[in-house]
Amino acid sequence: MGKHEKTKEEIKSSNQKSKKTAVKGKKKKHVALKVFLVVLIILGIAGGLFVKRVQDLHGNWLAALLGHNEETVKNLDKLYVLAMGESTGMSDTIIVCSYDPKTQEASMLSIPRDTFVGDSKSHASVYDKINSLYNNGQNPENTLEAVNKITGLDIKNYVLIDTKGLVKLVDEIGGIEFDVPINMKYDDETQDLHINFQKGLQKLNGEQVEELVRFRHNNDGTSYSYDYGNEDFGRMRTQREVIITVAKQMIQLKNITEIGKIIDIAREYVKTNMNFDDLKDYIPYMINMSAENIQAERLPGDSDYLNGLSFFLYDEEETESLVDKLFRGIPEEVPEEQIDANNVINSVNTL
Repeated sequence: MGKHEKTKEEIKSSNQKSKKTAVKGKKKKHVALKVFLVVLIILGIAGGLFVKRVQDLHGNWLAALLGHNEETVKNLDKLYVLAMGESTGMSDTIIVCSYDPKTQEASMLSIPRDTFVGDSKSHASVYDKINSLYNNGQNPENTLEAVNKITGLDIKNYVLIDTKGLVKLVDEIGGIEFDVPINMKYDDETQDLHINFQKGLQKLNGEQVEELVRFRHNNDGTSYSYDYGNEDFGRMRTQREVIITVAKQMIQLKNITEIGKIIDIAREYVKTNMNFDDLKDYIPYMINMSAENIQAERLPGDSDYLNGLSFFLYDEEETESLVDKLFRGIPEEVPEEQIDANNVINSVNTL
């Protein structure tokens, strides 16, 4: 017999090994298939539960992804915070903000920087202006205390936002489209500030947004229209609308994916007594809020001169009524004379 010829026993043994190998292969395939089916079923169940949770949360996939359920938002308190803009060691932007995740409503109340917070009008000095309490960012609690006294609220949280952070944030989200209310032309060589905008809708980068929120008047002394709000009042209105516009831009899906970078900017340029971890549960609901649900007003009152200095004197009665409407959900009272006038009009219309 040649050395390459196989005996019947060897052939039989070889065939048996082949059959055993084939059987083992089939068993492995069956096991793998079963494992795959089990995994698929588990993923299907998990996916179904996730979809159900998203539905329960009215389509809020981010909240569902973070493990939230219907009870999470019910346990979130209304959020109050005093926001202050910091530039060149001063705070010319002071805004009371609130957000209610249950109703998806927010309110903003601008406090003029020249608001009188002293004890005696006859002895008023520059240190009786609310922005003097800021003291280069060292005592934000003093501003917080003064705002609480003005509004009757009990705000405990504050944020100081460096305008450099605003510049970086706007650039990070790809700029904003903003309807500039008037032609703006202002130059201040001492601050290296040069503002030059044409009226109308346009795309603005971070540096341009900073210029926009700092504008008060043109080189020739002209400013915003009376209806819009002249000088500081106009600037406060622009600041509020810029904040709303930036917020709308941030909640777009393409920017939500950059939330890590946005948080990094906040950590670098925002000073606050709040814990960022305490805010994380609010974020999924904030990004779903409609800008139409934001009420924005300024402190009611008038400008006047005290001891030759310009101050803003707030109206206590009107302030209480406005704070009730914005932050407590209490409708403003309609003056009796207006009610009487409405009754007369209704009577005439029914004739």
